[in-house]
Formats: sequence, structure tokens, C-alpha cells
Amino acid sequence: MTDLPLAGVTVVSVEQAVAAPFATRQLADLGARVIKVERPGGGDFARRYDTTVHGQSSYFVWLNRSKQSLTLDLKSPRGREVLHRLLAGADVFVQNLAPGAAARLGLDKQSLSYEKLITCTISGYSEPWADRKAYDLLVQCQTGLVSLTGTPEGAARVGVSVADIAAGMYAYSGILTALYTRATTGKARAVDVTLFDALAEWMGQPAYYTRYSGTQPPRVGTQHATISPYGAYTASDGKDVLFSIQNEREWVALCQQFLNRPELVDDPRYATGSARVERRDEVNAIVAQRFAEINSVEAMALLDKADIANAGVNSVTEFLDHPVLAGRWQDVGIPGGTMAALPPPARLDGITARMDPVPDVGEHTADILGALGYSASDIRRLRDDEVV
Repeated sequence: MTDLPLAGVTVVSVEQAVAAPFATRQLADLGARVIKVERPGGGDFARRYDTTVHGQSSYFVWLNRSKQSLTLDLKSPRGREVLHRLLAGADVFVQNLAPGAAARLGLDKQSLSYEKLITCTISGYSEPWADRKAYDLLVQCQTGLVSLTGTPEGAARVGVSVADIAAGMYAYSGILTALYTRATTGKARAVDVTLFDALAEWMGQPAYYTRYSGTQPPRVGTQHATISPYGAYTASDGKDVLFSIQNEREWVALCQQFLNRPELVDDPRYATGSARVERRDEVNAIVAQRFAEINSVEAMALLDKADIANAGVNSVTEFLDHPVLAGRWQDVGIPGGTMAALPPPARLDGITARMDPVPDVGEHTADILGALGYSASDIRRLRDDEVV
């Protein structure tokens, strides 16, 4: 697909797990050639997180479509020689190796001297913690996110790998920015992203709230910590419906058209958002009483009529069948079969994102080595010596 925005851009990525693969998959979606460098034998350890997608890992198939897989033993001088041949013709080099590993292998940004090569390093922490290992849940804990998540009775992990995803998103945008900068100035700049810094940005609102109020937002389950009413309530049929009141106009509509309590509109105890937050338990009791009188379908119909945003609290199975996703699923090849996958959420007018297969371990090794000038006998020797 030569009409894709990043067609002609070559990305070499020594990557594993989630953050770096998420960044590079988005580059691949836009047409970049992404060469994923994996360990000989098992490859990216995310391949073995589970076996739920026709024997493949749900993490891996999500993060690695449209890539080429090259196996290389980077501890071997011959393996590093292959990598450097690749880097000499590449536009971007991405790595999320363990702390210190890139420097030991001569693959940190200080050691690489290719004039036009953009480097992107994804790590757990910046100084003074740069030498510490970090995984998603550890960073959720270190940033205080876990302390905000869950119910009053107990904290909880966010249900998806938000630290990894955040880091991958910022790495992706950083690489795009660096490509633009190189195109306009001729200078290749290094990109550095840490999981901690990425999630720290997402913690901006609770951080400022806590610093300037003296107390952190409460842990309130499916309620909103600083807006009321905003949360899930159980209807008479046992199903939960979540709705949000964002302003005084919506509060008036809720009182008059849903609660059938017009006298609450002028009640000073509930007249402002901050007043309702202070009396959250009272507000919740009033709303819960109304929900107990009607089923979930009736509740959502009344909320819709009042122009109040609402949603059912779906399971993942219900999400998969969501009408918004109807017609969007696409077949993507995976080792041994196909899977249904969603295209990227950012849609460019007139551009169809690439949705090529997920590679098997080392699937493209021979082709990539051949393009670098290695003969068939060279490749056999590299295989025999377990370099690839």
C-alpha cells in the first residue's frame, strides 16, 4: 500500500511485551515497514502470555499485525552485525530492553551514530530510578493510580495495561514528531518515553486536586470522584445503568423529567455540583430510589428523553456485539488461522489502514537477510550457529 502516509519508512524494533509493540503497530497501520527483532526460539515473551486466540496470545495478536519478524541473537557479535546492517538503512530504531541492556549491547542512543536514524527508547523510569525494572501494574502502583481505583473497601488494578498503553501512545506520537522534524530540519532527534512519565501525565487531574485541596479524590467504584450524580445505579430488573450530570441544565432535567422531583431544582442542598458532591450519599439515595421503580430499558429511555448521557454497564461479550462496531471487524491472518480485529480508531479520509497478518517467530528472517546481501549459505551458517 504505497499510498499510506508512512509508506517508505523503515522501523527496526527490538521489542517485547506491550509498550513498544503498541507504538510500532500503529506505525505499521499507517504503512511503515516494521521489522520486529525477536529472540531465536521463543521470540517475544508476550507470545506466551496466553493461548486464547487459536493457540496464539491475545496480547501478541493485538499488538503485532502488519510486522515482519526477524530472529537475532543480539548477544552474538554476528547477530549485532546483522542488526547494524539493518539500522544503516532504517529511519527509526525502537527498543524497550531491560535497564542497562541496550548500553551493554551498544544499542543505546549514545552508541548509535547513524546520522538520519531516529531512536526511541521506552523504559520504566527516568533518573534516579532508571536502573529499576518496571511493569505495568508496578507503575500503576507507583503513580498512585491503584489508590484511586476500586471501591471504598479496596483498591484495584485498572483492567487494561494503561501504563504500557500510555507509553506506547507517547512513543508513537514522539516518533511521528521526530519524523516530521527530520523532514523539515534534516536533524534526527532521539525520543525517550518512560511508563512512569506517561502515566504521570494521565494522573494530572488527581495530582492537582490532591496538591491544592490537601486530600486525594475518594475511591468510589463506578461513581465519579468529583461529580455527582455520575455513576451506575441498579434498575428494578437488576441491570446497572450509568449516567452523568455535567451541568445545572442537566440537573434540572434530571429532577423534572426522570426523578419526578421538581422541588429539588431549587433546593440549596443540591443546587450546585460541589453541593451535590458534599451530599453524595443523599443524592445517590434519591436516584437509587427512582431506579428501583423502573427497569433498565425504561430508565435509559427516560434519560434519553431528558437528553442526559447514559450507558448500560456492558460485559466484554456485550461490547463485542456493540452496534457501533457492526461492520468494522476485519479478518487478519495469524499463525495457523485468522482472527477478527478492529482497525485503528483514527480514520484518515481516503486512507485505509493496513491490516496485514501477525507474523510467526522469525517468519521473515531469510527474506530480510537476503535483502541485506546474505547468501543462502550465509543464512544456513547463521542458523546452524543459532545466531538467527
